[in-house]
Amino acid sequence: MKLGLGLYQHQLKKANYDFAKQCGCTHLVVHLVDYFNLRESAKGEGQPIGGEGGWGRAGGSDQLWEEDSLKRLRKEINDAGLELEAIENFDPAHWYDVLLDGPEKKKQIERLKQIIRNIGRAGIPVMGYNFSLAGVSSRINGKFARGGAESVGMDGVDERPVPNGMVWNMVYDTEAKPGNLPAVSYEELWNRLSYFLNELLPVAENEGVKLAAHPDDPPMPYVRQTPRLVYQPSLYRKLLDLVASESNKLEYCLGSLQEMTEGNVYEATEAYAKDIAYIHFRNVKGKVPHYYEVFLDEGDIDMVRILKILKEKDFRGVLIPDHTPQMSCDAPWHAGMAYALGYMKALLKVI
Repeated sequence: MKLGLGLYQHQLKKANYDFAKQCGCTHLVVHLVDYFNLRESAKGEGQPIGGEGGWGRAGGSDQLWEEDSLKRLRKEINDAGLELEAIENFDPAHWYDVLLDGPEKKKQIERLKQIIRNIGRAGIPVMGYNFSLAGVSSRINGKFARGGAESVGMDGVDERPVPNGMVWNMVYDTEAKPGNLPAVSYEELWNRLSYFLNELLPVAENEGVKLAAHPDDPPMPYVRQTPRLVYQPSLYRKLLDLVASESNKLEYCLGSLQEMTEGNVYEATEAYAKDIAYIHFRNVKGKVPHYYEVFLDEGDIDMVRILKILKEKDFRGVLIPDHTPQMSCDAPWHAGMAYALGYMKALLKVI
């Protein structure tokens, strides 16, 4: 198993690559989408939360997805002594009609295919995605972790409708007509996912890229009046069975799995270990719709037990602390991540 760090677009710079290396990381998982562009003043190191206006404006990252740009990014990371393991999340501007089954769907799926080709030709092995209309929603900030450390959580589901022009919690059309997304059934959303996978997986296989699916965050049946796909552990199997492919993999989020109301994270890890591309290694207290993200050593998950299962199943991929509480000091994100990475490195050595 390998230790990695996740970085948002505005964190993609040498100082943070060096920080990752200093913490013992060998790999990075990066975001090319800028989730903070509607709120420049809030562009710190914490997680995007977003209110009624969403996280930010979709688009603006086009150039970053081109083959030459991806090769330059990988070289920068390699020059810092690290490997670029994965990109996480498509830009909603690139696939909103794939998600919504809109008129630009076929044009956008061709764009996604080219993005996968670019990723493969740049030597990046994994593309993570979350097939969701509302995206990551319903989260709140608070002093939820030990010692009053700032973290995120959930205290009830957001039931506001998603306005027209928004998908995946980002605005793709600032001039959309008034109104909200039309109702969609579970069956229809699964059909849209099936179309996405059937179109992209052959390209991914050809380019040596794994498509890795994140479970719903938060894992509720409905968020913002839209259905969710993977809100219980058994639904990961349904996703894997949609298309049989060596490139159909999981972006395995321990926190989201633990928050689910059925099954348990240990049985799920045993069941899916062979299908995992990489892991979000984080801990929580509680289950939806009331949970809080906490330090790795104070949550409901026995992280040592998880690592023992992964070792038993011969998992050799990357683990990243995708989120961690921010600590009370001049560098809250760096301190929180250094604590998480040090804890993870020690556990990996012991295991």
